[in-house]
Amino acid sequence: MSYSFNKSRRRFFAQSGAGLMAWAATPAWLRAMENMGDMPKIPPRKASANFQPDVELDLICKPGSVAILPGQPTRVQQYFAKLVKGPAQTLTEIPGSYLGPVLRFEKGQKIRINLHNQLNEPSITHWHGLHVPAEVDGHPLYTIDSGQVFVYEFEMLNRASMNIYHPHPHNTTAEQVYHGLAGAILVNDEEERRLELPRGEYEVPIVIQDKLFDDNNQLVYVRHMRDRMMGFYGDRILVNGRPNFQLDVASRAYRFRVLNGSTARIYKLAWDDKSPVTVIGTDGGLLEAPVNKPYVMLAPGERLDIWADFSGRKVGSQLVLRSRSFSGVLPGMMGGGQGEHGRMGGGMGMHGSTLPVGSDYPIFTVKVTRQVSDSPKLPNSLAQIHHYGLSDTANPGKPVPIAISEGPMRMVLNGRPYAYNDILPSERIPLNTVQLLEIFHAHGGGGHGEKASGEHQGAEKADSGSHKMGGMGMRGGMRHDDDNKQGEGGHRRMGMMGMRHGGDSDDTGGHQMGGMGGMGGGMGMMMSMAHPIHLHGQYFQILSRTIANNESADYATVKEGFIEGGWKDTVLVMPGERVKIIKPFQDFKGLFMYHCHNLEHEDMGMMRDFLVG
Repeated sequence: MSYSFNKSRRRFFAQSGAGLMAWAATPAWLRAMENMGDMPKIPPRKASANFQPDVELDLICKPGSVAILPGQPTRVQQYFAKLVKGPAQTLTEIPGSYLGPVLRFEKGQKIRINLHNQLNEPSITHWHGLHVPAEVDGHPLYTIDSGQVFVYEFEMLNRASMNIYHPHPHNTTAEQVYHGLAGAILVNDEEERRLELPRGEYEVPIVIQDKLFDDNNQLVYVRHMRDRMMGFYGDRILVNGRPNFQLDVASRAYRFRVLNGSTARIYKLAWDDKSPVTVIGTDGGLLEAPVNKPYVMLAPGERLDIWADFSGRKVGSQLVLRSRSFSGVLPGMMGGGQGEHGRMGGGMGMHGSTLPVGSDYPIFTVKVTRQVSDSPKLPNSLAQIHHYGLSDTANPGKPVPIAISEGPMRMVLNGRPYAYNDILPSERIPLNTVQLLEIFHAHGGGGHGEKASGEHQGAEKADSGSHKMGGMGMRGGMRHDDDNKQGEGGHRRMGMMGMRHGGDSDDTGGHQMGGMGGMGGGMGMMMSMAHPIHLHGQYFQILSRTIANNESADYATVKEGFIEGGWKDTVLVMPGERVKIIKPFQDFKGLFMYHCHNLEHEDMGMMRDFLVG
């Protein structure tokens, strides 16, 4: 199904009595997409005469075709790069892959990147994880048309880390990423170099994605509304753009730079022989010391730096990295159960994939093909991290809220779908401050109808511009008129898609959307699900995670897989969970986005702007 957005049509709806009813009945995600079209058109940024780059490269995004499966090549979209100036090791191609080249930079370098849009549609590139000025962060405001060139110029301020580059245009981010537009950025610095960690052929990028192909080897994407609401899930796992990935290794230590490049799928990574997963870094670089885990959770946009030591393993031996079973990240089905994998019913599962989220399946195979006698040793100490505390924040008693609201055809943050220049009071952040933020599910403290604490009920009302944030959120969300009106198992009843004529004023013309009814195969239970929340700009630190009692069984299947001691830019927030983070907002004024990195949700309008100044 395709949709076209017409501003005149929207104005007619908004200005007529009958139009109000039609506008209210329009899905909130579609209205959010239209709101994004109200952004001003900004001419592409040009090169600055007084900026002298240490590194300059041309980055081209254009259509292409790659042999992924046997038979017909697959049509994709690709990043290509050409080094104009700088060290030869700045660009590293991934052989035979549709993924963009690995970009390797040094802390302190001055960098110019000339983005050439040779797609047949608008695009812009975001440097996920990099601390750069707002005008070169890849905000959708700066989207360029086909044939145009946008010039990025910035100094590399990040510590050694793995970051990402990917598109960020109006409501087509997910589709462009899914079709191949993504790549890794590796930043190096002196602190990391002194450790002499594995490098060269022993430092391996591992980009994990799921895809769905048709009978002609062409990529299939979003087939129905359920693929937007739940996120899109393929039935085939690709690593570095290749199926059935096998990595041939020597009997020594390797460094795996792992990225979840899927649009929605969450992974629970573990070795098949139950060896511990040794983590040395997260999104924002190295930890203070290595951490051993039985498994690690990896949501879209998150990265892990894994020390993988194959010393002592015999030639011919194999080890498989798997995604193990877990539950609770997707909503339940009416009258169904997920069996050993949680709430989701049998067959293809709620998200329509034959490879259900939370099931057990292989990611890739490691095979020892040669014996060596020399291998680096895992350092006991890795890096220094300055840890922030509440006393360092400007708002220790009043965290900036990031409220997750889920409802029928609607995923939003702080109760409002994305719209340009729609900044809530809580989203105005003073420059050069350190802020406490709290991410939580707005439809009750427990994520499944449990009443929110008094503290956050007040915060939600005040920080959302006096809009009510009960139930599924305002503007078309589910209403909690009476705490005693609950369905089976303590779940709120959600109606049957009827329009409720309520007294609360909102942008649906005073009408509140009822429940889920027949949407997506009859969802009757609460829409609560896990969301990876990404904040643009500087990295943050996780201060605390708390979970509601009624979520504890599902949470137990994932809780050992979170790494919390380092720098992050994306955090997975489970149903019923509250996550407090501390984030600096330093150096740069302007608009910096925060959004769900389930990219289908982002394209539905589940994102907002912080205005830093």
